[in-house]
Amino acid sequence: MSGPDTASPGSTPMPDPSTEIRPLTGPNTASGAAPGPVREDGPPYLAALLAGTLVLALYVLTLAPTTGFWDASEYIATAHILGIPHPPGNPLFVVLAKVWLTVLAPLGLSVAVRINLLAALTSAVAAGFFFLVAHRVVMGLVTRRWMALAGAGASTLLGSTAFTVWNQSTVNEKVYTISVMIIAVVSWLALRWRDRRDEPGSERLLLVALYLIVLGSTNHLMSVLPLPALGIFVLVVGPSVLLRRSLWIRGIPLVLLGLSFNIFLPIRSAQDPIINEGEPTCETATGAAVAVFSNGKRGCPALADNLQRTQYRKPPATERQATFKAQLLNWYQYFDWQWARGADPSELPGTGRTSMTVLFLMLGMLGLWAAWVVDRTAAVYLSVLAAVLTVGLVYYLNFKYGFSLYPEVTGPYTHEVRERDYFFIAGFMLWGVLAGMGLTWTWAVLSRQMSSPRAPLWTSPVLLLALIPLGMNLSWASRAGDWAPRDWAYDLLMSLEPYSLIFTNGDNDTFPLWYLQEVEGIRKDVTVIVGEYLNTSWYPLQLQRHTAPGRQRPLEGEGAALYEAPPVPTRSILAVEPRLVDSVAAGSLQGDLSVPFTNLVVSYPEGTFLDRRQRIALRMIHDSVGERPVYFASQAGLMNELGLTRWGVRHGLAVRLDVRNLDGPVPEGYVRASPGVGGEWFHYPRTRLLYDDVYRFRGFRDREVWADRSTVNIPYYFYALAVQLMDVGQTSGMDEEGLSRLAEDARSFLRTYQGGALGAPGDTGS
Repeated sequence: MSGPDTASPGSTPMPDPSTEIRPLTGPNTASGAAPGPVREDGPPYLAALLAGTLVLALYVLTLAPTTGFWDASEYIATAHILGIPHPPGNPLFVVLAKVWLTVLAPLGLSVAVRINLLAALTSAVAAGFFFLVAHRVVMGLVTRRWMALAGAGASTLLGSTAFTVWNQSTVNEKVYTISVMIIAVVSWLALRWRDRRDEPGSERLLLVALYLIVLGSTNHLMSVLPLPALGIFVLVVGPSVLLRRSLWIRGIPLVLLGLSFNIFLPIRSAQDPIINEGEPTCETATGAAVAVFSNGKRGCPALADNLQRTQYRKPPATERQATFKAQLLNWYQYFDWQWARGADPSELPGTGRTSMTVLFLMLGMLGLWAAWVVDRTAAVYLSVLAAVLTVGLVYYLNFKYGFSLYPEVTGPYTHEVRERDYFFIAGFMLWGVLAGMGLTWTWAVLSRQMSSPRAPLWTSPVLLLALIPLGMNLSWASRAGDWAPRDWAYDLLMSLEPYSLIFTNGDNDTFPLWYLQEVEGIRKDVTVIVGEYLNTSWYPLQLQRHTAPGRQRPLEGEGAALYEAPPVPTRSILAVEPRLVDSVAAGSLQGDLSVPFTNLVVSYPEGTFLDRRQRIALRMIHDSVGERPVYFASQAGLMNELGLTRWGVRHGLAVRLDVRNLDGPVPEGYVRASPGVGGEWFHYPRTRLLYDDVYRFRGFRDREVWADRSTVNIPYYFYALAVQLMDVGQTSGMDEEGLSRLAEDARSFLRTYQGGALGAPGDTGS
């Protein structure tokens, strides 16, 4: 690199200070020596604030108006009630979100919108700090003040509009935006320490960075990811700081203070909140402290298991769940989504997005190279951080085969249950920033090819490339007006009679129900039972306590208006001693087993294998029928495993276990669908009432894009229901207008299931 407008390793230009800025790199920087002097007017904090504010405005304009699928409902609900989400419990998020809810309460916004705004704000703060990081580097590429600001702005725009970053910043699906913010702040603190390391007290910047990393670990371990880059950066820039006694005297207490936030878990768990996953209650404060400060290696067993995520039994990274090549391809698939998701609706790589993917891959590499040329120590930090957030994270996470990749790999539990791009959110934001730096270098090179003083202005249109993700990702990343997750939960809950049990199959027929119950207060009388959680020691006992006389929550609100309220149940759903629940284990039956359900007896022959959750579910049904209706979210899953599908009757979206003998006279209102549409029994009057007068379908009709292919079973439920209701309606004398409306609904739901108007295969997004 050479020319009048840029700094090279061997020259230090002397620009006119009224129009240009001095580069931060001196003649020795490229060889690894100390950087040149910092600009006298300091970092552009106001410009960074403006950049972050503009990013926040974009996220607010595309913000979800309610909850989302997957973990969003769980996190919104636990924040609202100060509950404990799934292990490791994320106490920093829960407390921070609760404080945020309280601060924003006077605005009158819904709980869901306030929590979604927390995701938007933390991502926007991250964008602001990455603006400072990018500006600090690109100052060595250009000499004009406005060019540095424009280059940093382009970097911020690319990082904040990458598909996963944008999509995860418009609904609080995960806790990761807080960790991304911490990574960005730590990165800026590292560069500031480097610039001010000769000043008295400069090590405070490192101490703050260390504290944020450790405190962030109580939000999610993603917050720890900048630690390798920070450590290597300190060793390269000034390892002597590590010999300062004052650093360790203050650093160790800060580490302990940050970790101590996990003490929230056993304290809150002991109060038995309605959502208390893992139930990390400890008998003694000493055991809790040992578990916290050993990171779950010893101490209180329940808390230790929570911190170590023992419940999920994930193998160590040395035992690969898929080939490393397949895992790298999975990462590339997600990288391929980031820059032009709307260019091709297919989720697979190697489609219409390829040219944009290659462009931004090269620009990011160019950004790292440009940083190396003008500021090698910063380049070391950014390179290590990028490596950790990409290849390092792929190795550590050790995913199974990708949800939509390698269809030829078959068998149970060989694929991830959903796309996992959100784990790489920090890496994608960073890569966008690097791509912006590469774009700025390209701009600087082009401007040097012209002798005119207006060359930077004439060549500035190259920065318009930074607008590509903004335009190409808008329809796919935006969640504006998406009420589908909330309405799905509402429709499913309202399908259930008072004081029902409903056995669910996974996150999306569980967490949205929790949200509706705990946040909006709808149908708290219903007991939602997560089938998989019955394998744990804590969950069945929680359900037993929460449904005991005196703790069973009453039927109130909208459910009371729809259903005639029966008496409150007089016993728990599990009428056995807790010690007997603990003793239930999986195994084959040593003899024939008959389980009576009022007028029905279900038999299991000798040798039948029943696992813990199946045995406990059978006992719950046995102890509940007569006082509580029993429902399943679908006939698949647990209902099918227990051999109960022949007694299933559809009440709208849910399947009720009818303990009457269906081989006798057909009960009034029961209609059986044709074999071609499943052949299920329907309670036709109730289903028709629910569909016509109760259900809400916002976000399911006339949908432009249904971006997450791993949740398309949700709109498919509505499509199947419309088709089946049309079928049984013909048998029951439904009028032509009703049949026509159902047919139109079915077409609309099917289109959404296929991806929406812009997201269906064969269409092109915009």
